[in-house]
Amino acid sequence: MEGDSVTLHTDVETNKQEKIHWYFNDTRIAQISGDLSYICTDVQCNEGTERFRDRLKLDNQTGSLTITNITDTGLYELQIIRGSNSPMIFYVTVHGVPAAEQDKMKRKSVK
Repeated sequence: MEGDSVTLHTDVETNKQEKIHWYFNDTRIAQISGDLSYICTDVQCNEGTERFRDRLKLDNQTGSLTITNITDTGLYELQIIRGSNSPMIFYVTVHGVPAAEQDKMKRKSVK
């Protein structure tokens, strides 16, 4: 649902030899270099791209990507570069919040 958080799991434990690249609709949105000397998300990876500003979290142990407050439907592609390069592709569809739930959300209060 729109506004939720989603984690795209790689199911790998990096051995600090792999390079990990995440793309959204062919635009790089996150990267980890093999030796962890370079880790970036969104604007740091691709200057001028602010679609995910401050909403991406990259796990440097597994390469899993968490997107908070998700709003973007599309193709999320993971490339783990080691001996062979075979991408994992995730298609994420984001649905709007139904009106009934929006009303409930508006009424909640926090003390």
